[in-house]
Amino acid sequence: MNLLVAIDGSNESTEALDYAIDIADAMDGSITVAHAVNPTVFDEGGTEPLASLSDADQRLIVEGVADAEQRALGVLEEAVEFATGHGHDVESELLYGDPATEIAEYADEEEVDAIFVGHRGRTERVELMVGSVAKALVERAPVPVTVVR
Repeated sequence: MNLLVAIDGSNESTEALDYAIDIADAMDGSITVAHAVNPTVFDEGGTEPLASLSDADQRLIVEGVADAEQRALGVLEEAVEFATGHGHDVESELLYGDPATEIAEYADEEEVDAIFVGHRGRTERVELMVGSVAKALVERAPVPVTVVR
């Protein structure tokens, strides 16, 4: 069984990886962790609900391609270290573009059997600004998606 875990550096995505490791170990499966570089907007600074739009200005950051790529490589490295620390080797894949689209396409091209993704449970206001990768993956993925909260 070939499992794909969408990683974004959040605690929730680490929990999704931890869950996927348990599944892979039980089924003698392999895991690939993937992160999509999308140099537009990312959320930095907590999971508490935003009280106002000025709070969003302090937590939502716009970045360029080079910065997004550097951050992505760090996210993948942390995921690989986490999995190795839990006794499971993983492959890593750096993708470019909208995370939900790229991860779904990668899963289709690589004949992945299942996708695991964390969900932060953001407020509707924040999801309108930055979207929900978990929600979009459930709609687009060609294989079952497990959302870990």
